[in-house]
Amino acid sequence: MLRGKKALLVLALAASVSLSAVAAVDYIQPLTNPDGGVGFWLLNNTLGQTVTGVQVEFGEPVTLLSSNAIGGGLIPLQGTAGSSFTFVGELVPYGTLPLEWTPASAVPTFITWLDGERAIGTPYFTTVDKLGYLLGAGIVYMREADPATLAAAFQKFFTDNQAYLATVSQSLGMDLATSLMPIIMSAPAEGIQNFFNTIVGMLGVTSLEDLLGGAVDFSSLLALLGM
Repeated sequence: MLRGKKALLVLALAASVSLSAVAAVDYIQPLTNPDGGVGFWLLNNTLGQTVTGVQVEFGEPVTLLSSNAIGGGLIPLQGTAGSSFTFVGELVPYGTLPLEWTPASAVPTFITWLDGERAIGTPYFTTVDKLGYLLGAGIVYMREADPATLAAAFQKFFTDNQAYLATVSQSLGMDLATSLMPIIMSAPAEGIQNFFNTIVGMLGVTSLEDLLGGAVDFSSLLALLGM
């Protein structure tokens, strides 16, 4: 389980997180490899401290061709084939982890630096599913750290989306707000993520851009988590 203080909130949900398809984080530098069949990104440690790992997930299985860190050493625990990799070791401040992989059509969908088991820095993510994961983890943290602020944020969420939620409540035959809060205040992160996925499924959207630009205003919840 990832642990840390609010400043290092689960998966380090920071104010600079971008929710566009190419997240505006300062440590990712996509490059063009002369070999058109190879993906090539630089991950630069801009945190100002030594990191002991980085988690990288791709949208499809890849084979890592090179991951020789400059300024340390990071080894992928799962080997060089798969879609999810946890690199462990050390990378000094301003060190770089160059990643080369094939096929080039595959791109990372989630990246976060690690300090032991704790995620630090700003997470990079591009999928609705990962947003649900981050919301679940962050809400559980806030439920324990500051339940009053959490409740206030959801009250604003209900107010911001009053018309839409009334329509959904009518179609479900129950008050959505009344049904949602017991889940928010008691369910594990996975349960909250599943509920989020259910709501997203009802919206009929599949991309992060469509979700955040659609009928539901998530701004109060994203602000709560520092996004």
